[in-house]
Amino acid sequence: MALESKLKVRIERHAPTQLYRFERFFRGFSEVPTVRDLFGPQTARILRNLKVEFFSARFGYMSTSDLDGHLIISSHYLNDGDFRNVYLDIVHELCHVKQFRDKKPLFYPKLSYVDAPSEIEAYSITVREGKRIGMTDDELIEYLRIEWIQPTEHRRLYRRMGLRPGASGQKPRRRRLRK
Repeated sequence: MALESKLKVRIERHAPTQLYRFERFFRGFSEVPTVRDLFGPQTARILRNLKVEFFSARFGYMSTSDLDGHLIISSHYLNDGDFRNVYLDIVHELCHVKQFRDKKPLFYPKLSYVDAPSEIEAYSITVREGKRIGMTDDELIEYLRIEWIQPTEHRRLYRRMGLRPGASGQKPRRRRLRK
């Protein structure tokens, strides 16, 4: 308070976050079998009550708040990302919403991203959904390529997911990364 007085400024530190209803932007997810498996009979109610926040930085994809379990999504990624990637990322984040609701930790600062139990579970569900919608192992391996992990971590992640390069005999589509 002394510094505020000295500088003659005041900073309100509890600014409200603008939250929207998930279903305003993402419709039909309550009918996706993988999402229904996550939340069971409560799926429609949970998604109806789920909130989403958008941010405008040109980096990042999406995440789940560890404070209240709402989704946080890059509006640039939502606008420019490949549809399948955005779709799978929503499924991935819904798994984190479930983890949050079950009071499981979302972040493991002492572990590599690809070794965190929350990420292993979420990617397992996401890969299963990718296969359900017809993606090949090579396409899913490319989907799992994230710019903040090392090639050895990427390999560890896709192997952990049971994916094998070249298993489909088709060339994968390159994942469109954020700008």
